[in-house]
This record gives sequence, C-alpha cells and structure tokens, in this order.
Amino acid sequence: MIDPVFRLVAPASALEAAPAGWAQELLKQGEIALALDAGELDAIDAVARALEQPAVAVLRRESTSEAAEASVREFAAGLALVWIAPSFGDDARAWARDRAPMTLLVEHDGPLPEDERRRIDRFVAILGRQAE
Repeated sequence: MIDPVFRLVAPASALEAAPAGWAQELLKQGEIALALDAGELDAIDAVARALEQPAVAVLRRESTSEAAEASVREFAAGLALVWIAPSFGDDARAWARDRAPMTLLVEHDGPLPEDERRRIDRFVAILGRQAE
C-alpha cells in the first residue's frame, strides 16, 4: 500500500475474534494504530501476527480521556478515520461529525461482532470508490 485512504484506531481486543484475514484485507487501503487496552502486549502481539506484520503502531498512553481523544485526532490528520472505542465523549462526537474527511465511530467494547465488521467494510468500500 502506497497511499492510505483511511486510518483505523482500535483496541487490540476489538480485532480478537475477527475472521482470519479480515483485518489484513481491510488494511490494504489503510493504516492502523492500536489503542492500549486490558490485553495490552499479548493482544498487540496477536494483532501483529494476524496482520502478518513484524510491527504495528500503538497510540501513546494519555492521562485523561480528553488527551487520548486528542491523540487520535492527531493520528487521523487529514485522512478518513474508523475509530473503535468502548465509548466516545461529546467532543469526539462533535469532531467526527464536523470534520471534512469521513469518520466512522464504532462504540463497542471487546471483540467486534459481525454486524460491526460489516458496517466497517461498507464504510471502507465507500472510501475506496471515492479514491478511484
């Protein structure tokens, strides 16, 4: 992949139960940064192995939820964003709604269920068509 169409921010636990190859296929058009969660290093290792990558990006740990959300906004920069988190604050929701690049907020804690993976797939497909 040369130029990413989107960025994905997710706790490693969100990708745990994904079918083999799902995240790898999804990220053919995007970049990922993992948000630290309860599984931390073991979960990060599992994601890196599922992506068949020797290394993956990890967002820095912040002392407040506001600072953590600011780190995600900084990582997203000017690209579309898929952001998976257990919850979102009002500021994050307003930012996602008001920014020019498309943003998909997925509020879920733990492994993503199939319906959320399909929702992300549709979003990324739309982004791919727009990039053509």
